[in-house]
Amino acid sequence: MISLSKNQAISLTKTAGKTLTKIAIGLGWDPIKKKGFLSSLLGGGSSSIDLDASCVLLDSKGNAIDTIWFNKLKSNCGSVIHLGDNLTGDGDGDDEVININLTALPANVAHIAITVNSFSGQTFNEVDNAFCRVVDSASGSKEICNYKLTEQGAHTGILLASLSKQDNDWIFKAHGTPCKGRVIDDMLSDIKKALI
Repeated sequence: MISLSKNQAISLTKTAGKTLTKIAIGLGWDPIKKKGFLSSLLGGGSSSIDLDASCVLLDSKGNAIDTIWFNKLKSNCGSVIHLGDNLTGDGDGDDEVININLTALPANVAHIAITVNSFSGQTFNEVDNAFCRVVDSASGSKEICNYKLTEQGAHTGILLASLSKQDNDWIFKAHGTPCKGRVIDDMLSDIKKALI
């Protein structure tokens, strides 16, 4: 398993030692713990944060083909399935999971953007421990790679990572690119700029 830093990219085939057919993208985050005397008196302090993981399928020119998010949990082609919205960010492990059948994607899908945004308008200054990981779901749950977001900021959306098709391989890239918008459609121009 490889831990990536911002803007680093790897071949999933080389890293896994085989061609991957089905993967799960696990995303997680925690509400930032508030510090200080008053916070400890009031229960120590973390409040819930409702972030939404989304996935955009794009062609080679950066045009959106399909968007999978909490309002549309399955792609038109049936190869991408979002397992549902976590409203708090509480608990360990993945908060939201997106399953992708790489072999069933339409031929014109060249990029898959993995994003997280705050529908409620909370900023990433209120988010801690955000991560994205790729798991080989065809052969159990072996983690191939992960990316831990280290930066915070006043933005409400982020392009966390992407998958880009290269011949018979998929290249996973850690982005950590801040985006404008509280829903995925607001972020499409920022995503296209980062990928194309």
